[in-house]
Amino acid sequence: MNLLIIEDERKTADILKRGLEESGYQVDIAYDGLSGFSLLEQNKYNLVISDIILPKMSGIELCQKISALDNAPPILLLTALDGKEDVVKGLDAGAEDYLTKPFDFGELLARIRVLTKRQEHIQPATVLHFADLSMNLKSKEVIRDGMVIELTVKEFKLLEYFMGKPETVISRAELAKEIWNIDFNTGTNIVEVYINYLRNKVDKPFAKRLIHNLHGMGYILKQE
Repeated sequence: MNLLIIEDERKTADILKRGLEESGYQVDIAYDGLSGFSLLEQNKYNLVISDIILPKMSGIELCQKISALDNAPPILLLTALDGKEDVVKGLDAGAEDYLTKPFDFGELLARIRVLTKRQEHIQPATVLHFADLSMNLKSKEVIRDGMVIELTVKEFKLLEYFMGKPETVISRAELAKEIWNIDFNTGTNIVEVYINYLRNKVDKPFAKRLIHNLHGMGYILKQE
């Protein structure tokens, strides 16, 4: 299994590489964002582990560019204790998870196992359909009733999750865990905020709603 570490602190990067190789992974290192993205264009990786603060290209911009690639690998962000605002931006840009420095190496290995296992179950890119809505998982194009809808990375992932489970009630806790990898009980309203963003683009311009709220239960993608 191939991993890419993008970390400008060379000592940290080298320690991570040594530990991960001892755990059976093949590891490449880039010391800046631009070099990291160049390696991604040349090689296939199962996971990217990237710092947020990087020279030449930030971790946030890197997440955006990686997410636009076909068959993009999952991204695990590394951040300082005071970098929570950057973490939110990174997750919105396409990162799957994050760890705060300093972190336990055993926890890092556990996160890697979860993210790579999840990636193994992702099916080849296809076009999903529901009612008059379609989304191309390869081109990232979303169309409803002939109208192209522009979505952010996180909005696209949220809609993809709904499209993968049509006519099924999905709780806020499930969405928080699957889309943002966070505990819903932390008091965040990020799920409601992004559902509203998605409705404004996918439902509001059209005659019939597709995303419905079930009070006390969650949300469901269904036809009226």
